[in-house]
Amino acid sequence: MTKLVFLLQGECRDLHDPRLHERLAAAGVRRLQVNVDDEHVADAMRIPTGDPVRAIVSVWDAEPGPVAEVLADAAATVHGWRVDERRRLDPPESWDGSRADALSNVAILRRPAELAHEEWLRRWMVEHTPIAIRTQATFGYVQNVVIEPVTAGALGVDAIVEELFPTAGITDMHAFYGSGGNDEELRRRLTELMASVARIGADRDLDLVPTSRYLYALDRAMGQALG
Repeated sequence: MTKLVFLLQGECRDLHDPRLHERLAAAGVRRLQVNVDDEHVADAMRIPTGDPVRAIVSVWDAEPGPVAEVLADAAATVHGWRVDERRRLDPPESWDGSRADALSNVAILRRPAELAHEEWLRRWMVEHTPIAIRTQATFGYVQNVVIEPVTAGALGVDAIVEELFPTAGITDMHAFYGSGGNDEELRRRLTELMASVARIGADRDLDLVPTSRYLYALDRAMGQALG
């Protein structure tokens, strides 16, 4: 399946609005994922590079132009890409529009100039991913490798990663890293993780967006509305 990911910057209108969903459904969207930096994650850490990303919208098997046009009415700025999705840890999912019981961190990665693309992918996919999983309390891990931009002037981005953590991890580092309240273990995990992060260049030029995660099955919702 072809997956499209859009980053929304500036003021965002209500991405949960059924009228917006109707327009997306008319544009060919059947499954919609909305990640929003909202009040539920207000206390979480965020790292902006330039204009902060306010939301991330993912769709499958739809033409990018019509989707981007709809989203342009919901946000000041829209950047979109076609991506190769790799689900390293399948998150629990319910496509009823409810908020997932999780902190969903979205990391926007840029490959450092000194690393060739294949070497960067190898370090990230082969070496870093197992370290990230074992040093954090991650229970969902979806990697999106950028194939090509689908909007004019899209940001220079190489990958968009979503990691799900326990909700308690918003304010509790032990809950985030799975260190069980042990400060020494927390330091050990942080040291190992940060060394690996540096090897893929994610210690710089990184956007980290804490979000709430919502999934919508638009074909089902539209069918119910029409019924």
